Amino acid sequence: MEPMWAVGLMTGTVLDGNIDVALLRSDGETIERFGEYRLAPYPQSIRSLLEETLAQARVWNFEGPEPAIFAEAEDALTRAQSTAVAELIADAGLAPGEIGVVGFHGQSVLHRAPQRGRIGATRQLGNGRLMHELLGIPVAYDFRSADVRAGGQGAPLAAVYHRALLAGIGANDGRTAVLNLGGVANVTWWDGKDRLIAFDAGPANAPINDFIKGLGLGEMDRDGAMALRGTVDEARLRDLLTHPYLTAPFPKSLDRFDFLASMADGLGAEDGAATLTAFTTGAVGKALDLLPVRPERIVVCGGGRHNPAIMQMLGERAGVVAVPAEAVGWRGDAVEAECFAFLAVRVLRGLPISFPTTTGAPQPMTGGILVK
Repeated sequence: MEPMWAVGLMTGTVLDGNIDVALLRSDGETIERFGEYRLAPYPQSIRSLLEETLAQARVWNFEGPEPAIFAEAEDALTRAQSTAVAELIADAGLAPGEIGVVGFHGQSVLHRAPQRGRIGATRQLGNGRLMHELLGIPVAYDFRSADVRAGGQGAPLAAVYHRALLAGIGANDGRTAVLNLGGVANVTWWDGKDRLIAFDAGPANAPINDFIKGLGLGEMDRDGAMALRGTVDEARLRDLLTHPYLTAPFPKSLDRFDFLASMADGLGAEDGAATLTAFTTGAVGKALDLLPVRPERIVVCGGGRHNPAIMQMLGERAGVVAVPAEAVGWRGDAVEAECFAFLAVRVLRGLPISFPTTTGAPQPMTGGILVK
């Protein structure tokens, strides 16, 4: 199949107020070209709406009818993201008819991993049919539900795109892995042949951000400044690193709220930030220990790579060389949005987007809903 232009969208669970939107030219197996990318900020009204939606989702917890706020938030974010797509396409000098498909991930509001005897559950807000009506372009959305219904984790989904990125830089010996640091951390490992493994390693930015917000000190530990000035509570860290999730076999996945800022309760701002950062990076080290071959290098994508404390502690606490995505020619902020452009092309082509070794699905799953 000939490569096509696709648009990918992503809004993370850290609720940073931005829509990641990216153009990618791909056939769903290889990457021909990276297109334009940008952050399109949500208005504060939508950001506040989504924060309240996440709060109500946790109370709902998949029991009974969905909160009414879901429909309101879904409509608002779909319209805002449709506008972001239209503006990106126009600014790139393309017409809507030149776009093969839009990959619309939507906003994750709740994700529950499967347990023995209980199937998982997941909910992403996003009205793909409305987006299709607004844009007149095929839209692939709801990428996770089919995997979860089949008994999979529904996450992480980036593995097949990470594999394409690794192939593009000739990293096909298992010594280089990909680490994405968003609200949670996920790792992808590929042996260069047919073994592709991915799972959520532990928390990433979410507990750190929530801790700083809870103290009224801003939205995040900007530039890792607090963590770099702080002292890690080593005794508390040792206890945190005994959490059974960290040594559980993969496949496995996390919700944004499975590890909370309360892990740093009682600590001051700097020591708390340092301890949470050390836990994030220590958890990555334990994740790498689970892989068939422990990587010597990780390429770091997502917002966490902007945090010098995280990048420094990956070396110290995870025992691995950590390089930002840009060091290998990738766009670290764009990878997740590009991923859903890539997955959308695969949905269009009927190719699998999740696998037994990435989500625990019983067989490779095509997934996604396509509206065209």
